[in-house]
Amino acid sequence: MFKKLFPFIKGYERQTVLAPLLVILETICELLVPLVMARIIDVGIHGSGGTPYILKMGAVLLALALFAMLTGVLSTKFSSDGSYGFGANLRGAMFNKIQEFSFADIDKFSSASLITRMTNDISNIQNFVTMGLRMLFRAPIMLIVALLVCFSMDVKLTLVLIAVIPVMVISAGFIMSIAHKLFELYQTKLDALNASLQENLIAIRVVKAFVREAHEKAKFKAANDDLTNTGISVAFRFIWIMPVMMVCFNVAIAGVLWFGGQYIIEGTMLTGDLYSFISYIFNILISIMMLAMTLFHLVRASASAGRIVEVLDTAPDICDGSADTASLPEARGGVEFCDVSFRYTGGSGDDVLSGINLKIEPGEFVAIIGGTGVGKSSLVNLIPRFYDAAGGAVLVDGLDVREYPVSALRERIGMVLQNNVLFSGTIRENLLWGAPKASEAELIEAAKSAQAYDFIMSFPEGFDTFIEQGGVNVSGGQKQRLCIARAMLKNPAILILDDSTSAVDSATEAKIRDAFSKSMGSATIIIIAQRISSVRYADKIVILDDDHIADIGCHDELMERSQIYREIYQSQQEGVKQ
Repeated sequence: MFKKLFPFIKGYERQTVLAPLLVILETICELLVPLVMARIIDVGIHGSGGTPYILKMGAVLLALALFAMLTGVLSTKFSSDGSYGFGANLRGAMFNKIQEFSFADIDKFSSASLITRMTNDISNIQNFVTMGLRMLFRAPIMLIVALLVCFSMDVKLTLVLIAVIPVMVISAGFIMSIAHKLFELYQTKLDALNASLQENLIAIRVVKAFVREAHEKAKFKAANDDLTNTGISVAFRFIWIMPVMMVCFNVAIAGVLWFGGQYIIEGTMLTGDLYSFISYIFNILISIMMLAMTLFHLVRASASAGRIVEVLDTAPDICDGSADTASLPEARGGVEFCDVSFRYTGGSGDDVLSGINLKIEPGEFVAIIGGTGVGKSSLVNLIPRFYDAAGGAVLVDGLDVREYPVSALRERIGMVLQNNVLFSGTIRENLLWGAPKASEAELIEAAKSAQAYDFIMSFPEGFDTFIEQGGVNVSGGQKQRLCIARAMLKNPAILILDDSTSAVDSATEAKIRDAFSKSMGSATIIIIAQRISSVRYADKIVILDDDHIADIGCHDELMERSQIYREIYQSQQEGVKQ
């Protein structure tokens, strides 16, 4: 699991090597201290060394302490640099991977879960790396060296200690073995909590409009309590580690003091040696406790690593086709659906679209209408390969969209989605998403064509007006017009508008439609709309019903032969009369 994450330490190899080396030096200094103290007691105090010897060995102790402090500070710095660099690389790799995901891939994980994985899960691994670069080297060295010194000093006393170590190790191992699944469950509960919070914040206006704060509080409380209970369950298991360790620790100390005291009375051991021996016991037991805490973080990091690797190992549902960019057909705007069927992964399993055959000539103005949920958005989402067809083929300029490099395909297409998304930044920055190198004149022209120029210039800062995240400081109609201007500035061969003029009045919509013919040249226009007034002037109107095309024709033809179209028209006319 962790082996797959090792490459992300790239760029911080020096820090990850220096940190453990410095930890080893720090540990050696600390292990020498009890030996020096034993000499001070036995030779300087109880022996013939006197004050000069005590001062000399005191200077050695001071030097060891200063060197240990220096190496400790540097090892902490290098381990922090290495772990944070590792975390940054891993976050970058995950973000880049997510950018390659199709809509289906994102639906599979959910945006809330992906955010948790990029933040909390990576933090768990990063914390383990910080600790691991120090503790995984410090604790074993301290344990092994201290044990060897203890054996060299007195085998029988060391056996007292050896008797309790297996109890400590087995207890810690048992607790760790049952905790891994709980940590995985905990991260899943955290996903659910973030999903609840994200949904609430995105829909906060709807919550307030329907006075559903109490309902949302109860829903959040349920997710929060679920996370809390899982966390308590994990904590309950881990709280047993410290009491077990302390009991073993105290039993070992009591045993050593008992037998060591007998040795001193008998004259077979010096006081300084017993002090030194007890100091090494402290080192041994502390190192075991450090290993236990490191294992705690290892188990948690392992659960998080599995979730991160799952994202990194996911092959994007949509990948570049085999066609070479130089051999792609000219961007003219032709679109053809050949016996296309489509269903959503994880949905009911039924086809959203079935047997779709539709040919759109370059430069045509095509409208798609139909009831809610009949697959209008699903149909146009197949053109830029937001999803892939389950059956049949979608052709753009005569070539199957699955053969295109994804970026080359989407460069030909401008799209205004149902949800009009603006990013935090200025109006200028948002519009230049369509064409980063567009001139000021082109920017103004696109804004005028989308009927956005006048309201943009009504702001004191004009094009440099700052848009808040999600475009919350502009109206729905203004947001739609900015999104249309952004797509038009791209000057695509195919412009798709998915119900993108629903928030503007009919007069403004008519001006935008007229601007298409003047500004977009020979571009193919595909519009999804609910209003007949929006589609009646289209070259071709496609009526979707259930999962198939019910009829295709111009306004007059459909009024004559399509009952569905007439019903839509009459219902809207009645609404106008009322």
